[in-house]
Amino acid sequence: MKIYKYLFGVVVAFFALTSCEETLDLEPRGEALTAGDALNSASAYESLAAKVYAGLILGGQEGGDGNADISGIDGGFSNYLRLYWKHTELSSDEALIAWDDGTIKDFQRHTWTDNNEFIRAMYSRINYQIALANDFLRNSTEANLDENGIPAGERENIRAYREEARFLRAYSYYHGMDLFGSMPFKDENSEPNEAASLITRADLFDYIEGELLAIEGTIAPARTNGYGRADQAAVWMTLAKIYLNAEVYTGTPRYADVVDYTTRVINAGYSIDTSAPYENLFLADNDSNGSQNEFIWTLNFDGQRTQTFGGTTFLTHAPVGGDMDPANFGINGGWFGIRTTPQFVELFPGEENSADGRELFFSTNQTKEIANEAQFTQGFAIAKYKNVDVNGNQGSDATGDFVDIDFPVYRLADAYLMYAEAVLRGGGGSAAEAVNYVNILRQRAYGNNGSNITEADLDLDFIIDERGRELYWETHRRQDLIRFNRFTSNYAWAWKGNVPTGTTTPEFRRLYPIPAEQLNLNDNLVQNPGY
Repeated sequence: MKIYKYLFGVVVAFFALTSCEETLDLEPRGEALTAGDALNSASAYESLAAKVYAGLILGGQEGGDGNADISGIDGGFSNYLRLYWKHTELSSDEALIAWDDGTIKDFQRHTWTDNNEFIRAMYSRINYQIALANDFLRNSTEANLDENGIPAGERENIRAYREEARFLRAYSYYHGMDLFGSMPFKDENSEPNEAASLITRADLFDYIEGELLAIEGTIAPARTNGYGRADQAAVWMTLAKIYLNAEVYTGTPRYADVVDYTTRVINAGYSIDTSAPYENLFLADNDSNGSQNEFIWTLNFDGQRTQTFGGTTFLTHAPVGGDMDPANFGINGGWFGIRTTPQFVELFPGEENSADGRELFFSTNQTKEIANEAQFTQGFAIAKYKNVDVNGNQGSDATGDFVDIDFPVYRLADAYLMYAEAVLRGGGGSAAEAVNYVNILRQRAYGNNGSNITEADLDLDFIIDERGRELYWETHRRQDLIRFNRFTSNYAWAWKGNVPTGTTTPEFRRLYPIPAEQLNLNDNLVQNPGY
């Protein structure tokens, strides 16, 4: 069940959410939660837990991102997934955008500053998510349940939601650590009206790791929770992610731990249907067409119940333009926005004529080279997210505005590739098993036509390219390029450094700046070097 899609509509009755852009005290207004009979039933706590999930999916309190959570920026623009995608993909070789919305092109040019409104919104959105989780945890202690008269027999689900809220908080802190390094820190025990303290990147790594290890055995076992709810495997994948990048975050590699935790995920019962097309993973019925067997954790979108201009609605509309027919994508029109660079195209043998089924380029009347960023027809388009089912039927929103495509935060293919990389980096494990995992993905991609690799083919250069081919536009690329030392130096792509052919950029751009507004509001914060 897409359980949280049905809960978002009742959340507003329990939350009066504060504007988040202007202050680091990003606490939901407590009086709305604790006054009167607001929390006198188990269903009220379920609604509050739903809001913590909803913060990753919706930009505001009303349909179409109305009554936005973050002020000073359009609700659709401030959608968590849309912002995170821009930070991780537009800054890489996988995507660039034609629009001139504010400072959006600064991402692809590597010219952002601490006054970039999208960076400011991402920083606020992360802290807002953490505040939502803190607020739920603060209001769902056993003492609070006693005070609000929640019967003992109705507390089991609330306790389960507490574990999930701790996971969701760690997940957003992980994004903060990855994008910004140090972060303002608060947990459920912090005083809401006090300025947040500073936590360094290394200390934040320890905190995230500690939280995930603490809930590993108490959150729902892998593959037993409702579809879209976090479980033990989501915890394992997040641990594997921070361990894979631990050398970047802390200076100390943790590749043996990557092998350990990806192995746990791989052995948890997820599966890949090598006979099903790769593109099925990104269709409107990806919750039921077999793709869900590969998904470890998803952000669930519904064209009728989660109407947002961010999320997969953005990822479906924004790449459509030129000669592309919107009807083939189950939408009412394209936004003529995002496409990819020639360097990413070249990862696929044969480029737009590749035998690799993961190559979903649209090149009709699109040039490969990009002399003008603002021209949508310069740069190959990508037809990855489609609001149609396996039979070509449009998603549930008859208008064609909003989509039903669930976003796979984590899927088994990523675990396979992480395992293989960790083996190559000295984390132990089995090289033969790593090759087997990679070949499962290639069998799906090529249709079992002899594309398998051998141990001699498996090296780090192959892995970074294969990760691009398998996981593009799924918010992994910036992190991967940094880990492989190719984000700022050693690799150039179109318009990187604000040069049409691309150039290297300074190393300090491996971190985004702390927004200038937030530095002025909290003396505890410290700007990242270079800004």
